[in-house]
Amino acid sequence: MECESRLFIAFLLILIVVLDDDINRNSQIQSSRCKNLFKLTQEQEERAKAIHRSSVVVDTHNDTILQIIRAPPFADNGTRVLPPRRTLGERSKDGQIDIPRARDGGVNVLLFAMYVSPHHRARLRRLLQMLDAFYTEVEANPDTIALATNYDEIIYALKAKKIAAIITIEGGEPLEEDIGALRMMYRLGVRSLTLTHFPRNELGDGSGADSGSHLSKFGREVVEEMNRLGMLIDISHLNETGFWDVMELSQDPVLASHSNCRALCSHHRNLTDDQIKALAENGGVMNLSFCAGFIKEGVNNRETLYKVTLNDWLDHLDHAVNLVGPNHIGLGSDLDGGCGFPGLDDVTMFPELTRGMISRGYADHEIKKILGTNDLRVFKKVLS
Repeated sequence: MECESRLFIAFLLILIVVLDDDINRNSQIQSSRCKNLFKLTQEQEERAKAIHRSSVVVDTHNDTILQIIRAPPFADNGTRVLPPRRTLGERSKDGQIDIPRARDGGVNVLLFAMYVSPHHRARLRRLLQMLDAFYTEVEANPDTIALATNYDEIIYALKAKKIAAIITIEGGEPLEEDIGALRMMYRLGVRSLTLTHFPRNELGDGSGADSGSHLSKFGREVVEEMNRLGMLIDISHLNETGFWDVMELSQDPVLASHSNCRALCSHHRNLTDDQIKALAENGGVMNLSFCAGFIKEGVNNRETLYKVTLNDWLDHLDHAVNLVGPNHIGLGSDLDGGCGFPGLDDVTMFPELTRGMISRGYADHEIKKILGTNDLRVFKKVLS
């Protein structure tokens, strides 16, 4: 029996080594996949490194805090808080974003989403739990990340070589139809609100429950109050009729934090050409997501991710730039929210976007705009 136990333990150790080797090999394959897509010259490779290294790189949407607090996004209540699965300050093999990997990817402005499912029985409590997790992580890493509540704080963090962290709420459910709650969230550091998620809420219809309805009276009040406070209005997830209401109401530039082009992929989460043009006329920015299902038709689960390449994502970029020019397009990964695909599967891969843009003939100044300065322009205007 003792001999059998030893043999079994030895077998397990060998299996672990083999699996670890397979994981490392797969990681190397994925990291080289983009390099096989783009045959850049040595001069172009050096140019890509120089551009990315000298750029402000903004990612307008991630769900990393949701992953850190280990709660299922569609849990039926807001009472469960588990020990952190991982922390923001430590490099992890889990998830897609942490501070060390963000620094590897050259990403220095991150918008952290606080998503509260409409199924939670205690929405406001759930939001406070997520905000507490966010602040705990930021306070634990004062040398590498800083909360930014206005444009000057963003610039201060960048000059200090820190990641500027901006708080956004994904979906207006935690407001519980109370405009005073919006003001309190602002006082707690929240600077952006995605008006809806997929379903309808008290503000209006999400794109997944589109009945053609306009923003509700409360939704219109929220837009106006966000303008007054100086908060970023995010129309990703909003239905099309509600989108046009926001375009009519908002006095400030508006963001689509993580959306793609419906002309190339007909998913309801994507924006039509007319919407993209209106967003540009408003002075806003459309930030392209890494969600495979929003990039290519017929990709709807992890088994079909292999069908998507960075070239497919670049097709969305080209389409949007051809419509409105390079001044109104940015990056909104939705990493740690179920998005990403082979070759662009975590935050370390952001330099591949720069390589890809060079392969498509973008000028240096255009690449820098798309990587971050377009969003910075909106931040300067709204977060004054």
